[in-house]
Amino acid sequence: MKITGTRTQIVELPADEPLANAPENPNGKRPIVTLRVQTDAGAEGIGVAYFGGALTRTLAQAIDELGALCVGEDPVLVEAVHAKLKAAAGGSAGPGGIYHLALSALDMALWDIRAKSMNLPLWRLLGGARERVPTYASGALMRGLPLDTVVKAAATLKDKGWREMKTQMALPGETTPAKEVERMRLIREAIGPDIKLMCDINQRWRPEQAIDIGKRVEDAGVGLFWLEDVTTHDDFPGLARIARALSTPVAGGEYVWGIVPFRHMLEARSVDIPMIDLVRVGGITQWLKVAGMAEAFNLPVVSHLIPEVHVHLIGAVPNGLTVEYMPWLRPLFKQVPEQQNGELVMPTAPGLGLEFDQATIDRYRV
Repeated sequence: MKITGTRTQIVELPADEPLANAPENPNGKRPIVTLRVQTDAGAEGIGVAYFGGALTRTLAQAIDELGALCVGEDPVLVEAVHAKLKAAAGGSAGPGGIYHLALSALDMALWDIRAKSMNLPLWRLLGGARERVPTYASGALMRGLPLDTVVKAAATLKDKGWREMKTQMALPGETTPAKEVERMRLIREAIGPDIKLMCDINQRWRPEQAIDIGKRVEDAGVGLFWLEDVTTHDDFPGLARIARALSTPVAGGEYVWGIVPFRHMLEARSVDIPMIDLVRVGGITQWLKVAGMAEAFNLPVVSHLIPEVHVHLIGAVPNGLTVEYMPWLRPLFKQVPEQQNGELVMPTAPGLGLEFDQATIDRYRV
């Protein structure tokens, strides 16, 4: 089997949030690059990339150029394709940035083809640790929303069967530790003691703020499942200091590019729960390598975005903890895994088990 061609398309999806019935943001857009990889055997693999922002067209061009280098290669030999692309572009255009984003889309499509060629869903090809995985609602309890809206949305998520959900601190505007803690206390009251509640800071605190407010939240009895990205992602000593000071587990890694920084993060004991972003890390191949490193450090791993693909990865590795369910890409696909009693059922169709919805692509194409 050989790769015969690749095709990209930019779409701008609406920035909606359907989990807690939030109204659609009419001005918000999420630019996504879709990818199809064709083979002479008729099998097609699909992939996606984003984070391009104003450089989304550049990202699409990078995928096209790397994709042209893949023509004639065997899609099953993923590491061989990686080596060719790295030699051609990664040495001077990486390791982070546009190169990694483009590589991720191609790698995703290659694994889709590889699993389809063996008539297996990807998670089974990768080892199949279990047939259901925990998942948490993400994106409905954002820091920019009024407190009463967030509290109501949290209760709605619970009523919909979610057993895990994530909110945010580091509030915009004039805030104080007391306001931050009160927000968390009221959310906890709305969902009860048994729901796992995570909190994302998105790198907005200094280490001393993270320790101070983190301890106040602990003293208030909120009981967070984890605190995420509490300070700058590459301040490994600062993260380690926070992790040592708090009893709440510290999660982080979504902003990390490639696999080498994860080694530094793990060696410094900077986080209790590595979070691996499929697009920034360089694709499925790289994601699995980081998960293996984390296992060697006796740590669980969690995902960031793209639950439609991450369900395979969290379900395949023995230390996969939970899948972030932020359905930003959901309209792109005809069918996606759905939450059932706080879990995702593993797909049964070969490959990723995903098919682009051409009507959506035609509607939002750029």
